Amino acid sequence: MYGLIGRFKVQPGARDRLASILLQGTKAMPGCLSYVVAADSKDPDSLWVTEIWESAASHQASLSLPAVMQAISQGRPLIAGVGERFETAPLGGHGVQALENRV
Repeated sequence: MYGLIGRFKVQPGARDRLASILLQGTKAMPGCLSYVVAADSKDPDSLWVTEIWESAASHQASLSLPAVMQAISQGRPLIAGVGERFETAPLGGHGVQALENRV
């Protein structure tokens, strides 16, 4: 399994728009077990994205999907910067049914 947790700094006032773009452009991604977009509770101009993939290759392949490429194109102007980024090795947990069956 492959996981990513990343923070996007967003142009002032654009957080909800970027969240909408990310959520719409990431509905059907083969190999994606979880994709969560969350508003930072302390910074109105930050979003956190938490992803769980079957593999790093699945994540990489998703970047060439038309819907994902469109989301990247639409979202890029709204991003002021990229903050923390962590790669993880998910072990399972509540709500990650596909992982629980494999551990």
